Formats: sequence, structure tokens, C-alpha cells
Amino acid sequence: MRGTWDLGGKVVLITGAGGGIGRATAAALARRGAHVVLADIDADALAETAALVGGSPVTRRVDVTSLADCEAVVADAVARHGRLDAVWANAGISAYGPLDLVDDAIWSRVIEVNLIGSQHTVRAALPEVLRARGYVLITCSLASFAHQPGHTAYAASKAGLEAMANALRTELAGTGVKVGTLHPAWIATGMVTEKDEHQLAFQRFRRALRPPFDGLAPVEELVPEIVGQFERRAARVVFPRAGWLAHAFRPLLATRLLTRDMRKAAPEIRALYAEQAAREGAGAAMSERYRAQLR
Repeated sequence: MRGTWDLGGKVVLITGAGGGIGRATAAALARRGAHVVLADIDADALAETAALVGGSPVTRRVDVTSLADCEAVVADAVARHGRLDAVWANAGISAYGPLDLVDDAIWSRVIEVNLIGSQHTVRAALPEVLRARGYVLITCSLASFAHQPGHTAYAASKAGLEAMANALRTELAGTGVKVGTLHPAWIATGMVTEKDEHQLAFQRFRRALRPPFDGLAPVEELVPEIVGQFERRAARVVFPRAGWLAHAFRPLLATRLLTRDMRKAAPEIRALYAEQAAREGAGAAMSERYRAQLR
């Protein structure tokens, strides 16, 4: 296909590779012949991804809030492969709850990991990606332009990432490097299912969503879209395809008409969160495994 970027032999750094779309896409890229470099804060999950990918890929435990960690995994990639062609800033976390009720440290951690962590990832990788005239991909989510109650930190971080990517795309004009943003809706990963299982307020929020944005897509449906985005070095991918309609009419998404259902649900969402937080603490309604990711 004209315009296709041959992934064979390309070296691709993926943060958040320990699970979800990072893990599944790493395996798919490796099957296309790419050399994947895997980074995640969870060393055990990272080992599981490496086993799935096969072939002893470069792996490193990385906290993306540390620029030194990000620089170290880039150095690992270059030491093994002599180059780095693409970086995917995919590591991210989410915490659900009203701005004034959710634990402030958790709220701030979401911003730090998602926004600052992605900046660290891209900054560390960019000198090598520039040499390769390669590709930068940033996971921005539909939340970058569809802002929902209870997701103030997540929406702020993802909107910031989209703005960063748009500015960076222009900054890199003439360098040969392309910059892309990825905007998935609800995907059946731990980030969503954890809250579905443990948070009453989140369950109420999800019931307020309307089709086609109330569905939960399996990871396997999204992976081919991401692989295709790498192959085209595409500027933007929205998933599901119906999300393009929301993207096109994004200035209207915050109007009273289109926020009606959420405004109606908001008092109950707030009450449910407050009740659960009173019982379980300000970091309410999370398993210990997921709470550990927010520290």
C-alpha cells in the first residue's frame, strides 16, 4: 500500500506495555517484524508481556514520572538495536470521583503520570526518533475532547496530551518525524473493568452514557487500528469509528443539550461516591492492586 511504513526491523518503544492495549499491540507489532522495547512500572506484568511477545525483547521497569528512567530505557533500546524508530507514550492511569472528594494526591498522580510522564517519554526518545525520521504516538483517549463528570484529572491530562501532540506535530515539521494521537473510547482493560467492579459511582456514570458510547470494546478490536496507525504514521485515530462524529462536533459536547443526561446523573454519582468514600476512605472503591498503581 502506498504510504505504508514497513514495520519490519523497526525499533518501537512502548510504555504501559505491562497490560491492556500496550501488551496486545506489542505482540501484534512483533508479529509484523518490529523489535519492541517494553517499559512498564509493574515488573511482573512486564515479564508476562515479554513472554507473550517472545524472542527476548528489551524490557525495563520504568516510572515515566522519572525522566532518568525514560532516558535509561531509550539507552537500552539503542544499546541492543543501534536505533529507535518510534515511541508510543501509552502509560496512563485513571481515578474516578468528584474533584473535591477524590484524594488530592491521587488526582495529582493522574496528571503526573499521564501528562508529565508522556512528556518525559517523548523527550527522552526524540533525539533517536529524529535521527530515524520516525514516529511519535501518544494515547490521548476520547476523554481528550469528551469530558465527563468524575474524570476531571483524566480529562485534563488527556486534553493536555492532545494539545502537546498538536503543538509537537508543528514543531517537527520538516524533520521527517510524524506525530500521532490515539483516541479510544471504552476498552475492556483493567483501567475500566476495575472501576466497573468496585465503584458504585462509576457504575451510575456508565449507565448514563448513550449508544454508541456506552459499549465496552474488547482490546482485540482496537489492536489492528493501532497497528495500522503505526503503518501509516497517521496523525489521528479515533475508536470506535463513531467517535469521529463526536470529534467533528466537539465544540458542542459541553453544551447543555448534550450534557443533559450527565447533569441529571451527577447528584446521584456524587452521593454514591461520597457514601463509599466515607466507608472506605478518599481513595475509595479500588482493589489494592489498582490503588498501588496510583501511588
